[in-house]
Amino acid sequence: MTTTRAMVTLGFGGMMALACRAPSSVSQSGTPASAPTQALDWSAPRPGRSHTLMPTPKTVAWGWYDAAGEPVLRVASGDEVTVRALSTCSPTSLVRAGLDSNRVEQLAKDIYAARSTMKTGPGGHILTGPIYIEGADSGDVLEVRFKSIKPAIDYGCNSFGPRSGFLPEDFPGTSRSKIIELDTVRMLGKFSDNVTIPLHPFFGSVGVAPPASMGRMHSAPPNIHAGNLDNKELIEGTTLYIPVWTKGALLELGDGHAAQGNGEVDITAIETSLIGRLQLIVRKDMKLTWPRAETPTHYIAMGTDSALVKATKTAVRQGIELLVDVKKMSREDAYQLLSVAGDVAVTQLVDGTVGVHVMIPKRIFTKP
Repeated sequence: MTTTRAMVTLGFGGMMALACRAPSSVSQSGTPASAPTQALDWSAPRPGRSHTLMPTPKTVAWGWYDAAGEPVLRVASGDEVTVRALSTCSPTSLVRAGLDSNRVEQLAKDIYAARSTMKTGPGGHILTGPIYIEGADSGDVLEVRFKSIKPAIDYGCNSFGPRSGFLPEDFPGTSRSKIIELDTVRMLGKFSDNVTIPLHPFFGSVGVAPPASMGRMHSAPPNIHAGNLDNKELIEGTTLYIPVWTKGALLELGDGHAAQGNGEVDITAIETSLIGRLQLIVRKDMKLTWPRAETPTHYIAMGTDSALVKATKTAVRQGIELLVDVKKMSREDAYQLLSVAGDVAVTQLVDGTVGVHVMIPKRIFTKP
């Protein structure tokens, strides 16, 4: 997974469920499901310097990914960064939903108070960054290792409105928000008195700057720069590989989720604030056109498009390409293997551009 490893293992890029099931590579108890007993090999490169990046009015990108964005932190390849990212739920909406105003993060209050002085839009996500990674340039790949992802607060929210979500026609004129209390010790969310949801925190949005020709990109639709993938598989202990499109990569993170179902059908997960520790590595030995990912148990291919069929075809084609790259299979064998052993899942249906991912279990490969 790094330029110095003898063996390189790579990862690239289900339908609607209101209650969140565990990611495919994690059991309901929170332990890896049925396969490799060891984690990803992150032995090299050894971590370099450590950095911390907190969200402030001067260190966030409100609603955009942009090759012209000004970096707020510069790091070297191999460095680790501890990043805090805010919930998408505004202080006003949280209080309106019933949260005591004293529980609202001061970090969020400060950023919303400074909104009129900030470059905001066209999207609504508050993304921490951009982070400039020295040595990264167009044509490279940025390897993002999620070494730790934890809730930063003990509550989350879920909301939908009359013009959002997958079924707006079924809820005309309806807006609803729910505060979900989080037990960050037992990692459980209280949806109601008789519904408890296992927490599997992940950043809904992790992306680099898109090609300069695309200008300032809305933070909601995912694309070749990754961004708002909303892929619940990208929990602690996994790796995301993102093609780089501009000098320094300009990584941004946000849209913290405590848990989410595939599809994210009402347009939000359990939205919350997260603290993550990431190792960022520039890969000049990889060439990608779409993001990919890897968990201890699966390779993941991804695709997005405004049309679900096109997104699915992209994800399946990326799955074939992954198997050709990583397992040196023929395209014909790879296509057949995906049909008999791969799982195609809807990542999300609500970001304008829908997402699909293909899960390829590692346990089927009996020899390295």
